[in-house]
Amino acid sequence: MKELPYQAKAIIGRREMVTLPELDLYLCCKADTGARTSALHAEDVEVFHGDDETPWVRFVTYSAAPDTPAQRLTLPLHDRRRITSSNGHAEYRYVIRTPLRLGELTFPVELTLTDRRSMRHPMLLGRRAMRRLLVAPGASFLHGEP
Repeated sequence: MKELPYQAKAIIGRREMVTLPELDLYLCCKADTGARTSALHAEDVEVFHGDDETPWVRFVTYSAAPDTPAQRLTLPLHDRRRITSSNGHAEYRYVIRTPLRLGELTFPVELTLTDRRSMRHPMLLGRRAMRRLLVAPGASFLHGEP
């Protein structure tokens, strides 16, 4: 068997609870090795420019706790990317950057904003965010129970 080209920082399950500390969000996240970029559920996405013409994005999202109200967040816009979904549908999505906490690990992550209302998990963790992680597809919540 071929050696890994890196030392893995952690092993994660197919589903994990993660925190986005700067956004005050605690979410159930699905590890998706088929997705290049991570995605976060967002509704009412709106881009605007600040006084200095810096682009910002405003959107509504939810935390995992059932009694948590919707949160309206405003963040600097990092990028806009063309994303092709698993069914072949391509769309442009806005991208934000924020730290992600997974168990004892904290690292920056890029998140595309998309409506995931019909999906089971409000967030996907894509390959770019999992560069130094290994996925155990038969396990869930190795870094904390929901």
